[in-house]
Amino acid sequence: MQPSLAPYPALRLRRLRRTPAIRALVAETTLQPSDFIWPVFVRDGEGMVEPIASMPGVNRLSVDRVVEAAREAYALGIPSICLFPYTDPSLKTEDCAEAWNPDNLSNRATRAIKAAVPEMAVMTDVALDPYNINGHDGFVEDGVIVNDRTVEALVKQTLSQAEAGADIIGPSDMMDGRIGALRNALEAEGHQDVLLLSYAAKYASGFYGPFRDAVGASGALKGDKKTYQQDPGNSDEAMRLIARDLSEGADMVMVKPGMPYLDICHRAKAMFGAPTFAYQVSGEYAMIAGAGERGWVDGEKVMLESLMAFKRAGCDGVLTYFAPAAARLLNG
Repeated sequence: MQPSLAPYPALRLRRLRRTPAIRALVAETTLQPSDFIWPVFVRDGEGMVEPIASMPGVNRLSVDRVVEAAREAYALGIPSICLFPYTDPSLKTEDCAEAWNPDNLSNRATRAIKAAVPEMAVMTDVALDPYNINGHDGFVEDGVIVNDRTVEALVKQTLSQAEAGADIIGPSDMMDGRIGALRNALEAEGHQDVLLLSYAAKYASGFYGPFRDAVGASGALKGDKKTYQQDPGNSDEAMRLIARDLSEGADMVMVKPGMPYLDICHRAKAMFGAPTFAYQVSGEYAMIAGAGERGWVDGEKVMLESLMAFKRAGCDGVLTYFAPAAARLLNG
């Protein structure tokens, strides 16, 4: 029950907004660079900075440039970087074997970052879509994305990433049972300190289009992902998914996409109290960045306002392509 408020003029709520100093004293929600995980796209080559047309200001970077980016991010106070590979189409196969190749792009970038910036937490993506000729997160058999065979492959992918030095594994595939399988494998192979940040409530969303361009999966995808990603109309199901993943050994959970699902973020944090993250996905980024470029909105102001929304909803942090730009502003 809300307490009764003193009547005007004894209560003038504008007193609490009168100056920047007073507003800072009573701020309910704060935003800082340590709240961010920065997703970056890795490609082959050297000295490569390749713009992504559907994501203004975002580039595919060769491993050497990713290392430079990690150094810059850490200096800005960003504690973690998340790697997504742009795999050469010639390496995409039905068996997805490149996913657990010790020398694939993701693993090479992980080793390079950990050598150059050991304090930076490296997060990696676990799913088969960057390596799958069919563009799906799992194996496709007779037009069906199969669960258990896919989980076996995800275990191999996870172990290769842990052996490369990944601090945080991000399973984004949405297969049933994969968190338990990954946790058991990590424990058995001596990687008990590796964290699992589960994409626990990942929706079958229209906001992923620019990301699929960025990793080269758009043209490969056959059909849709609605049999394993969640229906956008479902909220209670998201709570069941999160409860299951936590019970199987997830250390942290994620809601994806972000702003259209702030209600899910809020419910998740309130119900479970576990470290909760949101992914401000490529479509969200593209709308804000594109509108800012055109002068339709104040891009910097809307960027920070959007990021604050995640913290206000209860998130402990957010994966965002805005991380370096937002950190620079927050650092003054």
